[in-house]
Amino acid sequence: MLTGKNNEERIWNYLIEKGLSKAGAAGLMGNLNAESALNPKNLQNSYEKKLGYTDDSYTAAVDNGSYKNFVHDSAGYGLAQWTYWSRKQNMLEFARAASKSIGDLEMQLDFLFKELTEGYKAVLNVLKTATTVRAASDSVLLNYERPADQSEAVKTKRAGYGQTYYNKYAGTASKPGNGGKTMTEQELRQKVVGIAQSYIGCKESDGSHRKIIDLYNSHKPLARGYAMKYTDAWCSTFASAVAIAAGLTDIIPTECGCEKHIQLFKKIGSWQENDAYVPSPGDYVFYDWDDSGAGDCTGSADHVGIVEKVSGQTITVIEGNYSNSVKRRNIAVNGRYIRGYGVPKYSSKATGGSSGGTTGGNTGSGGNTTSGEVVYTVVAGDTLSKIAARYGTTYQKLAEYNGISNPNVISVGQKIKIPGTGTGTSTGGGTTSGSHKVGDVVDFTGKKHYASANAASGPACKPGKAKITQIYQLGKSKHPYHLVAVSGGGSDVYGWVDAGDIGGAISGTGKSIEAIAKEVIAGKWGNGDDRKKRLQAAGYDYAAVQKKVNELLK
Repeated sequence: MLTGKNNEERIWNYLIEKGLSKAGAAGLMGNLNAESALNPKNLQNSYEKKLGYTDDSYTAAVDNGSYKNFVHDSAGYGLAQWTYWSRKQNMLEFARAASKSIGDLEMQLDFLFKELTEGYKAVLNVLKTATTVRAASDSVLLNYERPADQSEAVKTKRAGYGQTYYNKYAGTASKPGNGGKTMTEQELRQKVVGIAQSYIGCKESDGSHRKIIDLYNSHKPLARGYAMKYTDAWCSTFASAVAIAAGLTDIIPTECGCEKHIQLFKKIGSWQENDAYVPSPGDYVFYDWDDSGAGDCTGSADHVGIVEKVSGQTITVIEGNYSNSVKRRNIAVNGRYIRGYGVPKYSSKATGGSSGGTTGGNTGSGGNTTSGEVVYTVVAGDTLSKIAARYGTTYQKLAEYNGISNPNVISVGQKIKIPGTGTGTSTGGGTTSGSHKVGDVVDFTGKKHYASANAASGPACKPGKAKITQIYQLGKSKHPYHLVAVSGGGSDVYGWVDAGDIGGAISGTGKSIEAIAKEVIAGKWGNGDDRKKRLQAAGYDYAAVQKKVNELLK
């Protein structure tokens, strides 16, 4: 029995249950979409007028026997647009033997799989082992469907359809339409980021950007009723297409123009005007190229992108129509040209509990959080070094922290815990009771830091001001506090430290962090680098102040 809310979900679930890889299922579905729009009753358009039938009337006539030329009429029909007489005859006999309509979805899927198993074994093998949608799609196109037009443009278009299905369903751990995967806010954010990442490299010069435009135009109703042309500026279109692929258009409005896009974010209460806001992955950043950099920018927006990650004071953004392609851009927190942010309410869609927001780092493919700690799921092509670089650590630290004896060997689906990325108790449990809490800036007096909370040895480091970023099994682990050095504080600590090496909490010089954050919002500390220098010169932890600004602005 098929499961799912619609044909798309039912087909995906069926193919996965038959043992196809996710890339294989997506590649096959992309071809079926190109042939029939996933409609099992689809009669080849050019034959509707010729035969005098619609999809439904043709199907009914074949079923009741009033139309007797189904096998030899040369009309494409069904999911795969079966056309050749012997294949149509085999399908008709298969349907009758199963006492099913010729237009029954499950019957056609069973027949398709029968064909693959008996006559297209090489294609089936590719679909079961494929790790890329393009490889699976090309195999179906060239060796199963075999249309007259097998050009590169057709290959790209069909693989693009498949990639859309892959982006939409490959990340789900259970059947879409049958409960789906419970997703935390952070996982929803990562879903959007992952889809944006999948389009990097698409460009106008080779036409690969067209699948983005096609996806946008396929979503109805179109914003202002306008269908995008391939030659139009497409930054907002890209940002909208990502939302469409993620299935999150109820919290991320779709538009093809930046100013209108901002208006829609404002309309649903998801707009952040203040440039000092520190975004999270999955937020939408809008730019005004005429911004002078003085005060809060309120000009007209010219461009938009999707925040991939925030590392320190650097925001990495994925943008469509950046030099006519999808590329990354790095900008400074509260930097010049930032017009404001669209801040989708991911928490309203989260079904697995909140994982807590993040202000940087934990945006790798398959990333998720468990009790505040980032747990990365290995995907094809990953190495421990690549994962380490993404999270600002080393492969040696990851290996030790995860008990990996050979750092050269990791497997797809393996869970990798990222040390020092949590915002509270780690997955090992324990408490955070004591005089210090996550977020405190403290006086670190030790001379060593460690790659894990129970490491036997660690390298030397300098004492000074540092922030507590995680507390792990206080009273049980050897080194329960994870510290990160504060800029200008004299220390270079970045790791787990002993409880005895932490002095009193520091909150600047005189005023509380919250009081200073309110002054920042009021504009008393300037903007950009000038603000950072002034705060640090006054003895305040700039990162802590910015975090509090972010909290107050939410």
